Amino acid sequence: MTDGRGRAVASVLGAATLFGTTGTAQALGPSGTTPLGVGAARIVIGGGGLLAVLPLLGGSRRDALALWGTRWGLLAGVTTAAYQVFFFAGVARAGVALGTLVTIGSGPVLTGLLSWVALRERPRRSWVLATSVCVVGLGLLVMAGTSGPGADPWGLVFALASGLGYAVYTVAAKRLMNAGHRSDEVMTAAFALGGLLLLPVLATQPSAWLTEPDGLAMALWLGLATTTVAYVLFGRGLRHLPAGPVATLVLAEPVVATILGVAVLGETLPPVGWIGTGLVLAGLALQGVAATRRGGESPP
Repeated sequence: MTDGRGRAVASVLGAATLFGTTGTAQALGPSGTTPLGVGAARIVIGGGGLLAVLPLLGGSRRDALALWGTRWGLLAGVTTAAYQVFFFAGVARAGVALGTLVTIGSGPVLTGLLSWVALRERPRRSWVLATSVCVVGLGLLVMAGTSGPGADPWGLVFALASGLGYAVYTVAAKRLMNAGHRSDEVMTAAFALGGLLLLPVLATQPSAWLTEPDGLAMALWLGLATTTVAYVLFGRGLRHLPAGPVATLVLAEPVVATILGVAVLGETLPPVGWIGTGLVLAGLALQGVAATRRGGESPP
C-alpha cells in the first residue's frame, strides 16, 4: 500500500461522503423547490466557488478557462451539465428509486469501459468484482424503498444517459489530467462551463426559495460543500487512480445518503436494505484495498 494512493482513496471517499449529504440537505430545505432548479443552482454555485478558490489552491483561472478551447475540456463541461439534466429527467419519469439505481449503477460500469477505450486503462479483476458487488448491493438498497407501478421506459433512457454523461465527464477529466493539467483546474473548467450552461435552466425554475434563509443555506451547502469542496477532493483522487475504480468508490454516496436518512430524517430501512448496504461497503473495501496496490493483478 502506498501513502499517495491511500490518500487518493481517502479523497474520493471524502467526496462521496459529501455527495451523500445532498438528499438530506434538500429534504431539510424549504418548500417550493424543484429538483431541476436545485440541481442547476448547485452546479452554478459550485462552479463559481471553484473559480473563487482556484488561486488559493495554486491554480490559474486563465489556464482553467483555456481548457474550454480543447476537445476534452469542452466535453467535460458539456457532460457535467448534461448528466445533471438527464438525471432529474430520469427520476421524474422512472421514479426516484429506479432512476437513481440506473444512473448510479451504470456510472462505474460505463466509466470502466470508456476508460478502457479512451485511456487504455484495462479493467482489473478487482474492479470487476468490487463493482459487481457494489451494484448488487445498490440494487438491494434501492429495492428496499421501491414501490409503485412500473417505470416509464423514457425515464430509464434518461437515467442511463445521465450515467453515460457522468462516465464521459470522468474520463474526459482524467484524460486532461494525464496530459499534465492540474486536477483543480480541470474540475474548475468543467463545473464553471457546466454552471454557465445551466444558467438558462435555472432561470426557468421557481427561485423564490433562494431568498429564504434556509433555502439560501441549502443552496450554499449543495454548491460549496457538495460541489466545490467535494470535486476538489474528487479531482485529487482521480489524479492518482484509474477512472474506473474512482467511479466505483463514489458508490459510497448512496450508503451515506441511506445512513443520514435513517439517522437524521427518521426513515426506516428493512433488512434487505441493510444487506444491500453491507454489500456496497464490502465492495468499496475491496476496491479501496486494490486501488492502493501497485500492479500485482491480472486483467480479466
